[in-house]
Amino acid sequence: MKRRQFIWDTTQSLTLFMLSPSLLTCCNQDDESIVPNGKTAIVIGAGISGLAAAQSLQQAGFTVTVLEAQDKAGGRIRTNRSLGIAFDEGASWIHGPKRNPISDLATEAGAPTFVTDDNSVIVFDSDGTPYSDRTLSRAENDFYDAIQAVLDAGNQNQSFQTVFNSLYPNQSQNRLWKYMLSAYLEFSIGGDLSDISSQYFYDDEAFSGADQIITNGYDQITDYLAAGLNLKYNTPVSFVDYTNEKVMVSTQTDSFDCDYLVVTVPLGVLKSNTITFSPELPTDKTNAIHQTQMGNVNKFLLTWETPFWDTSLQYIGYTPETKGKFNYFLNAAKFSPYPALITFAFGDYATTTENMSDEEVINEIMTHLRRIYGPAIPSPTHLLRTKWGQNPHAYGAYSFATNGTTSNDFSTLAQSVNDKLFFAGEHTSRDYRGTVHGAYLSGIRAADNIIHL
Repeated sequence: MKRRQFIWDTTQSLTLFMLSPSLLTCCNQDDESIVPNGKTAIVIGAGISGLAAAQSLQQAGFTVTVLEAQDKAGGRIRTNRSLGIAFDEGASWIHGPKRNPISDLATEAGAPTFVTDDNSVIVFDSDGTPYSDRTLSRAENDFYDAIQAVLDAGNQNQSFQTVFNSLYPNQSQNRLWKYMLSAYLEFSIGGDLSDISSQYFYDDEAFSGADQIITNGYDQITDYLAAGLNLKYNTPVSFVDYTNEKVMVSTQTDSFDCDYLVVTVPLGVLKSNTITFSPELPTDKTNAIHQTQMGNVNKFLLTWETPFWDTSLQYIGYTPETKGKFNYFLNAAKFSPYPALITFAFGDYATTTENMSDEEVINEIMTHLRRIYGPAIPSPTHLLRTKWGQNPHAYGAYSFATNGTTSNDFSTLAQSVNDKLFFAGEHTSRDYRGTVHGAYLSGIRAADNIIHL
């Protein structure tokens, strides 16, 4: 997965890592060495940010309760093993594993990783003809030049699409360019070109190193972090009252009180007003919730009895007329014993797929594959799919800067309220939004802010 390929700035990554000594001790502290401090904390959400916050607070002596709306920890880190293969419906990659705390967590959790080589790819045109390496290399170089040109010309209130089309009017309908804009940019950011900010779409940071995929399920990391915590599943929160000294948290059946509350639900849930706050959240925070946006990327796993594709390849690209439409395939047989391909829907087409039947999805995907490999290839034996836009526990895949957004909005989303409410999640990470490590580090940050009060 090409993410932040042309921008590497590890200075801030290293600084943040060095300033967070609790990162590598998260689950290794003996319970008998923890000294209770008499304070209580509730964490809403058992995604990786909530688990990180809960572990840090518990180690510091707080009595911690985690309230999770689903029946398992992990949030958008969710692994489906119903077909035998570990299909990560949400997070799959460790982006930039060097000095990335998720790399250390994977090692501690015993989760094996595999480097996915972005250069191991053949891209096919809509008639099944492969693009030459020379053509693809030149196009990618031009593409990254165009990314920089949009950054230079962009402004807060214009979308990437508007600025790009003004600078490159001849490329907007070019199939290869639509493929790159979709499989590289929309995948990385999470939103449609028409919604992505032209000024702030790539102003965040990245760790270095080739991306790695966790081969037998990302949930090994969240299961590891969840160990030893007081987790209450199937407990969605509907109301938070922070009027008095104690914060009151209400669900459909129970109420809880605490000294400190950490809210880690996804941006999509905050935007849906599923949780009512009393008093209402400050205006700058509600404005930031409104101004930022939750993107949508959907994933589709297809299995066969035997592979018909080149299993030495890591990726297969395809350039249909419709942007974002099943144009990028991850070869799961490269790192697992299963003959399976994972494909994606990006941008507006990701939302389109959520109203399509399984049969319609399979037909569209097989149309592309049969253009490449011929009409005789068999239909898949099974399909697994996601519908993140309709998921009531997320309402999208990950956050991004849209028109009217500034990077300060992500900082505002991270701000605490009255030293009682604290916020974490990838959408509260200005530098690492949209990533697992951003979510994890935000949980550490929220816990540290409470600990140091």
